[in-house]
Amino acid sequence: MKIALLTLLLVLTLCLPFTFAQDASQWHLPEGAKARLGKGRVTQIKFSPDGTRLAVAGSIGIWIYDAQTYQEIALLTGHTATVWSISFSADGKILASASGGPTIRLWDVATGELRKTLTGDMVGVSSVSFSSDNLTLATGPRIRLWDVATGELRKTFKNTGQSTEVLFSGDGRTLASGSDDGTIQLWDVVTGELLHSIKGHEDRVYNISFSADGKMLASAGVWGETTIPLWDVATGELRQTLTGNVLDVFSVAFSPDGTTLASADKRGLLLWDVADGKLRRTLNHSYPKPVDWVDSLAFNSDGSTLASVAGHRVIRLWDVATGELRKTFVGQTDRVDSITLRNGGNTVVTGSRDGTIRLWDIDTGKVRETRVKISDWDNVNIIAFSGDSFTVASSDNGYGYTIRLWDVDSGEYRKSLSGHTNWVNSIVFSEDGKTVASGGQDNTVRLWDALTGELRHTLTGHTDHVNSVAFSSDGNTLASGSSDSTIRLWDVATGDLEKTLTGSVTAVASVAFSSDGFTLAAGGWDGTLRLWDVTTGKLRKTLAGHTSKVFCVSFSDDGEMLASGSAEGLVRLWDVATGALRKTLKGHTGQVTGVLFSSDGHTLVSGSADGTVLLWELR
Repeated sequence: MKIALLTLLLVLTLCLPFTFAQDASQWHLPEGAKARLGKGRVTQIKFSPDGTRLAVAGSIGIWIYDAQTYQEIALLTGHTATVWSISFSADGKILASASGGPTIRLWDVATGELRKTLTGDMVGVSSVSFSSDNLTLATGPRIRLWDVATGELRKTFKNTGQSTEVLFSGDGRTLASGSDDGTIQLWDVVTGELLHSIKGHEDRVYNISFSADGKMLASAGVWGETTIPLWDVATGELRQTLTGNVLDVFSVAFSPDGTTLASADKRGLLLWDVADGKLRRTLNHSYPKPVDWVDSLAFNSDGSTLASVAGHRVIRLWDVATGELRKTFVGQTDRVDSITLRNGGNTVVTGSRDGTIRLWDIDTGKVRETRVKISDWDNVNIIAFSGDSFTVASSDNGYGYTIRLWDVDSGEYRKSLSGHTNWVNSIVFSEDGKTVASGGQDNTVRLWDALTGELRHTLTGHTDHVNSVAFSSDGNTLASGSSDSTIRLWDVATGDLEKTLTGSVTAVASVAFSSDGFTLAAGGWDGTLRLWDVTTGKLRKTLAGHTSKVFCVSFSDDGEMLASGSAEGLVRLWDVATGALRKTLKGHTGQVTGVLFSSDGHTLVSGSADGTVLLWELR
């Protein structure tokens, strides 16, 4: 009987019409989604006290890895936004997490189950820290102490500014908080008395770390600073300053024995001898890009391994004694800025803020190929794909607001399109790949020859930023949406203005044509969508439902459905004929930057600032 049942289950599994390899990236998919591409951005890493687990907080939850095999053990989900801070209890049994919302979650490390949710008079929580006796949890930015067993609020401290990080000393008697006003405050945990207020940084305090004996505190203040201060906890005075090859320190961490301090800045990942203040070793941390920095550092329990995160996506484990790289984690992904479908819809192509083009296999949900690094020096703000030649247009808004064209197959740079005098907000190729259109904060729209790079037309008339441009499917008409609350339709061949669509009560954030070219959809900053008759220029319908800016809109091929993605992280599906809301898709924890229908209409693809792409089942 058991064998027959197992055989039946195997047959049913093999007969599923749409299957994915059950790797970790497919854990805890949101309702209605059939695959997740990417594991999201990383914000913080922490080793468990016994060194067996590595917790990785990020945009879709908290990944738990086996620190020996480097395999994923669990994904803790439930927060509806990016998890910014995590902390293990001293006995390693509980993990606390905060996502910037009004709740704190306590997880059972052994089972991955949610133990308790702490709520109270909280606007948002950005930092959590356990006391050494496991009984108290501290949270910021408004500093509060919580009873871990009961979940009750014990005490509130009146800190100045907004706390960027809270941290208990090893003995649990002192609580330190770094602030956005550049101060570090030291508190007596029992009495709630402010012991010292240290003004040691010009800008916000980004990171703090106690030595194991609780006598010293290191701090990182980031912008323009070329030293690392070590503070005497008892007196609040500056005890030591580490100098040498340091610029803009982002992260600091004491080793468990207190003899070594790790620091990360724009120039590298450094290990310092605390006793004499000398630089002991520079780790060869080839950042994803020179402008990326290490967002988080963590030593394991015996101090033999240092974990680092760079660019919110690359996790590396280092041998502290030798400085050698032990392991690089892959799979984490930065913000997705652009998506397209290729090969009959079997391949999803993504353009990321990290400057990388990735080709994903829809059948497996895995990266098939990584083609090209667009930019080595700056964040790529806008990415657009041509339909046929696989050319990529990018704008990083860092070099004279220039648009660059790249061949993805070879990775070679082709041409620069120069002319905009302010940031470029939108780039799009015509369907035949011969023309590039761009809209920018100089209030202009520009049409370029994609082959020669020649500027064909500069289209003027908008009185505010141009936020979105879109070609009709025949390539004859270009629509531009602006912060001046108008949409303009242009003749691509001549550059002449055909129509001005008015009636939007707010800035236009996104525009898209239906496949037949008769309808134009526009998403507004106020969360509304409007459908326009392109022939007459009249407003057909206003669709309300989103509560924040609509970043992207897309029609299905048959023109019956409209998808929209917004800053609130939601995707909505609309009936074009009636204007009715068909479905709301919840799953992204960051703004939705792109939506696309598959050609058969069975799948909706959405990309997000949370670093993931979700594939939604529409059948």
